[in-house]
Amino acid sequence: MRELNVRGGEADGLLAEYCRDLFSELPRSDQRAWAEVYVRGLLTVPGRKTPARISEHIVGKPAVAQLQQFVNQSPWDHLQVLGRLAGACAASLPVRAWALDTVAFPKTGKCSVGVSRQYSAADGKVLNCQLGMAASLVGDGCAVPVDWQLMLPAEWDQDAKRRTCAHVPSEARHLPDWQYGLQLVDELLVDWALSPRPVLVDWRRFPDEGLDDLLRGFEERGLGYLVRIDSSTGIRSAVGRHAGGRLSTAYDLGRQAQGRTKHTTVAWREGDPPRLRQTQFLSCLASESSGGPRSLRQPRWLLMEWPAGRDRPRNYWFTNLDTRQPAGVVGLAKLGDSSRSALEQMLRTAGLQDFEGRSFRGWHHHVTLASVAFGFGLLAMARADEGY
Repeated sequence: MRELNVRGGEADGLLAEYCRDLFSELPRSDQRAWAEVYVRGLLTVPGRKTPARISEHIVGKPAVAQLQQFVNQSPWDHLQVLGRLAGACAASLPVRAWALDTVAFPKTGKCSVGVSRQYSAADGKVLNCQLGMAASLVGDGCAVPVDWQLMLPAEWDQDAKRRTCAHVPSEARHLPDWQYGLQLVDELLVDWALSPRPVLVDWRRFPDEGLDDLLRGFEERGLGYLVRIDSSTGIRSAVGRHAGGRLSTAYDLGRQAQGRTKHTTVAWREGDPPRLRQTQFLSCLASESSGGPRSLRQPRWLLMEWPAGRDRPRNYWFTNLDTRQPAGVVGLAKLGDSSRSALEQMLRTAGLQDFEGRSFRGWHHHVTLASVAFGFGLLAMARADEGY
């Protein structure tokens, strides 16, 4: 994705207008002013985006206490800001899907909200970190995280001292990974009334036992989904000798389908500059949704990227989208990397991991402001492309 230079001139004025809109519901004028200062700092300060460096570069005088108070303690509703960001992005960007991803926030010590030695699916290893889950709007050439959940470890439910020190509200509790994902989807779908889009998830490093709960949750909400899985993921097959019985792995189900279904060649463009790529895909009916009356159940398909000459698929997805004409579904699958790339870009350019506070409220405020900063670049480029 392209990056925008936001220093000076027209971009500076656009940023002021953008902040006025997104922060218009903050109740006090000083909150709106500090919000813009913080966003400008996230966009323009080189290196770590700390309150000290932001006040030095943007305010021109020491203002660390004011910035820290605004981010960590000031009682403004981050969900109102994120809702306005999501609405602006949905209206201006070619959104084709929603994506769910996890992000690790490495920490030293054990007092920062939600910190623990825990497994980061995105990094594939155990870290002393906070874990967040992001919901992103993604489309061709764009992806922006517009909502966040802090994933509290189970140990934090019983640690009254740490909860008090980090100001964790009583209703914030450890949840299974799939439930955090459904909470994010409900905010996009119900609270913010965004037009429904298929949901993209990479589930390869999550526990198999949560997969059916996640899929059933999407189906109950009437959402399409494309969930990337591992070859060893268990599937209760709708066909073959395991139909309706014990679990078969995605790999075994694919081998069974190989002789009955033809491979389809699909071409697409990717990269910068875009290059034409093509490979072969195979799909088969895997199972049906597990909840509700049988008359309302949907088929679930297994989609496999299986290049000619390989003895096994390269990638697997579970989906309720019709894969018999796979080009459209493959196009969505290729968008799955966009949200991860956007988050990695936020780590480099918008200070996503630079939060120095410890509080529950402060964490949510910081990731909200980082999303606002990152969203500005995409919306400004969309506006420029339209000739405004």
